[in-house]
Amino acid sequence: MNAGNNEAKKEVHAMGNDYLWDRSGEPDPEIQRLEALLERFQSHRPRPVFPELSPATTWWMMPRRPRWVLALAAVAAVAAVCVITVRVYERKPNRDTAAGWDVSVMEGTPRLGRKAVSEKEGKSRLGVGQTLETGPQARARLRDEEIGQIEVDPGTRLRLLNMGSGLKRIALDLGTIHTFIWAPPGQFVVDTPSAMAVDLGCAYTLKVDDTGAGLVRTSLGWVGFKLNGRESFIPAGAACLTKPKAGPGTPYFEDASSELRSALTRFDFEDPTPQQRIADLGIVLSQARQRDALTLWHLLSRVDEPQRAQVFNRLVEFVPLPSGVTQAGILRLDQRMLDRWWNDLGFDDISVWRYWERSWSGATPQAIAK
Repeated sequence: MNAGNNEAKKEVHAMGNDYLWDRSGEPDPEIQRLEALLERFQSHRPRPVFPELSPATTWWMMPRRPRWVLALAAVAAVAAVCVITVRVYERKPNRDTAAGWDVSVMEGTPRLGRKAVSEKEGKSRLGVGQTLETGPQARARLRDEEIGQIEVDPGTRLRLLNMGSGLKRIALDLGTIHTFIWAPPGQFVVDTPSAMAVDLGCAYTLKVDDTGAGLVRTSLGWVGFKLNGRESFIPAGAACLTKPKAGPGTPYFEDASSELRSALTRFDFEDPTPQQRIADLGIVLSQARQRDALTLWHLLSRVDEPQRAQVFNRLVEFVPLPSGVTQAGILRLDQRMLDRWWNDLGFDDISVWRYWERSWSGATPQAIAK
């Protein structure tokens, strides 16, 4: 080792750079600058003395321990892993027996069934089959670490229907909830008396009045609204009405003109004659903007066949047909072509909905069944 250092030193000396070794010779400005920067890290302790090792000394030539010592160490390690695993398992909550939402009081005195929930008691638990009611003066918060958070307004009644490995379902019978869901899309469903609201990764507000009519407003992501074969997609900034027996109406952006929104409500739920429906459809088409392609796309499958071409002609002004999609296919309501056109509207990929739809498409809202 010393011989190697001497050789290196000779090479550096030959280059006229003795300053690196014994601080003699002409100092290099860069070396001096580096020394000044590192000076505060200099150690003033004595240099440690390390024992010299023979080059032949290697790890495999160290004294071997008896095999029984190694075996005992292995057994001890396995035992330690087993103990840790058991302890972790014991502490992990059983989702089958402890399924539910944590309930915390935000205001007043909500009720879980017949039991009043007090803020002093801390968190309570809404279990499967239980009902939460807030009354006129109370507000509550529901939370599940794997699903999301729900704020419950005064005058609300909801029931927890399911917390199994499939859908997590809540029935909103009356009132208003504000949801923020981080569970995977399609796993959280809210039943109302007139439609199912399916979360697709979002935040939204859902209201149900005493007639069973509902309104969903999406603030993040998007929501699927469905009853039987009637479905609506509500992206952020949009809203959608729903009424018993009729199901979800046509989604619209809340900044659309008041004329469009009023005509759309009449078209969906009030117009008793074909002539009135045609008149209100004309108002919607004339008031539509680029952004209202959302509404027009939904109307394609809701208008009578003679008016479908009018809707198509207006929508294609805003969003050209994608490659492989034809007017004939749209007018006959070819689902694949409709879905491809939807994806070009710039909202969300409809394949997410189609994928999750298969797991619950045959379900009927239990709020309706009750």
